[in-house]
Amino acid sequence: MSGRSGQGWARCLPRVFAAAAAAVGLYGAALLVAVPGLARGPASVADIAEGLQDAVVNISTTQTLKGPDDGAPIRKGPKGSPFEEFFDDFFDEEGPDGMLRKVSSLGSGFVIDPSGLIVTNNHVIEGADEIIVNFNDGSKLKVTKILGHDPKTDLALLKVEPSRPLKSISFGDSSALRVGDWVMAIGNPFGLGGSVTVGVVSATKRDINAGPYDDFIQTDAAINRGNSGGPLFNMEGEVVGVNTAIISPTGGSIGIGFAVPSDTAVKVLDQLKEYGETRRGWLGVHVQNVTEEMAPALGLDAPRGALVASVTPDGPAAAGGIKPRDVILGFDGQSIRTMRDLPRAVAGGTVGKDVLLKVLRGGKAVDVTVTLGRLPEEDDDIAEPQEGARPETDDLLGLTIAPLTHQLRDKFRISGKVEGVVVTDVKPDSPAAKKHINAGDVIVEVTQEAVRKPEEVVARLRAVRKSGRPRVLFLLADADGELRFVAIPVS
Repeated sequence: MSGRSGQGWARCLPRVFAAAAAAVGLYGAALLVAVPGLARGPASVADIAEGLQDAVVNISTTQTLKGPDDGAPIRKGPKGSPFEEFFDDFFDEEGPDGMLRKVSSLGSGFVIDPSGLIVTNNHVIEGADEIIVNFNDGSKLKVTKILGHDPKTDLALLKVEPSRPLKSISFGDSSALRVGDWVMAIGNPFGLGGSVTVGVVSATKRDINAGPYDDFIQTDAAINRGNSGGPLFNMEGEVVGVNTAIISPTGGSIGIGFAVPSDTAVKVLDQLKEYGETRRGWLGVHVQNVTEEMAPALGLDAPRGALVASVTPDGPAAAGGIKPRDVILGFDGQSIRTMRDLPRAVAGGTVGKDVLLKVLRGGKAVDVTVTLGRLPEEDDDIAEPQEGARPETDDLLGLTIAPLTHQLRDKFRISGKVEGVVVTDVKPDSPAAKKHINAGDVIVEVTQEAVRKPEEVVARLRAVRKSGRPRVLFLLADADGELRFVAIPVS
C-alpha cells in the first residue's frame, strides 16, 4: 500500500466506524424491541445481597493426622464424580512426615434457623475434629453438634449455640427455576470471606454421575473453591440451591457450577433434623435403561422407563408383585422417563406408604401397588447395566454355549443360585462380542422365556429369525447372579 493510499484509508476510517456504529445501533435497537427485557438484567443485586450476607457463614475445620500413611480421608467432593478432583476446598498440612499435623479446610454455609442451625456440604466437614463457624460481623462460634450428614447428597446440618438469635434465610422452590433465570451465589471463595457472584441458571436436572440421586442445578454464577456449602439464591432472596461442585481444569470458575436443588435439600435436612439420618424409600429392584434396541422387544414405541433386571427377594417390590422384565413407567404419579428417574422418585417417597406403579408387562399396561420400605444404607436401589466383554457359531450370534454343569460352575466360579445356559466362548467381532458378552455369562432367558438347555436357546433364536424381528432380547447373569438385558441384532 502506498503512503497516499494509506492516508486515504486512514481518512476513511472515521466514516467506516461511524457507519458501523450506526448499523449496530439500529440492530441493537431493533433487537431490544423484538425481545422486550433483553437489556434488563438485575440492574443491581446490592439490596438483595445486603439483606442476606449476615446469614451466610464461612466454615473452617481442622483434622489431626498421624502421618502420610494415616489413611484419613481427604475428600474432594461427592465420591465417584468424574469431576471429583475439582471440587475440593483448600487443605493446608503442617508438620514433618511421620509427626502429628493439622489439616485445615475452608468452606461455606448458611443459617436456616435463628437458634443456630447451619447447612453446609458433607465434604466440607467430613472427618473434622473441630468446626468453627465465622460470621459476617467477625464473630465466631464452635459447632457443638453435627445433627446429621448425608454423603449421597453431600449435605450436612450443624448446630451452634448463639447468645442471641442469628440472622437466618429461607428456602424457595427450586422446581420453579427456568433456564435463564438470574441467580446469585454468596460464599467464601479461596478463603476471601463473603463474596457475591451473579449468573443465570444454565440447566436443571443435571446428572454428573456424582451419585444415584443427581438432580443438580447448573449455573454460570462464579463458584470457586471455598464456595462449597454456600447458598444459591433466586432474585427474591430465597435459597434455591446448595453450591456443591464445579468443573474446572484450573480449580477456578469457568462458568460451570452445580448446586443441590432446594427441593431435594429440604427433604434431606428435615430428616437429618428429626432423625439424625436420612430415611429414604426403598423399592428393592435393580434396574437399567431401556435402549432403542430393546424397546420393540418390550412392546415400547421408543426407549423410556426403567427396566427391572432383578427383584430383591422379600423386598417391597417382590411383595407387591413386581417382576423382572417389567418396565416401570410411573411411580406415585411421577413419570419415569429413564432409569435414573426411578431411584430419585423412590428415595423421596414416604416409608410405609402405599404407592401406585405404572408398569408395562409383556406389552400390556399394569397397575401395581407397593408398600415402600426403608432403604438400607448400603443399597442405592439401582443397578447400572453391567455389560461385560469377550469370544462359535454364526447361527448363535458368535456364541458357544453349553449346559451349566458342576464343572463349568467351578471353572467360571458361577454362583449356585444362577440357572441357565452358560457361554463358554465368544467369537471376536461377532454380534455377541459387540454387545460385550463374556465367556462365563449365563443366558437366563431368551425373548423373555427361561432357558435351561442349549437347544432351547437355538429354538428361540430360530423363532426370532422366522418372525422377522431384527433383534433378540437376552437376559444374562454374571457369575454372582447380577442380571442385565442385552438386545442383539440377528442379521
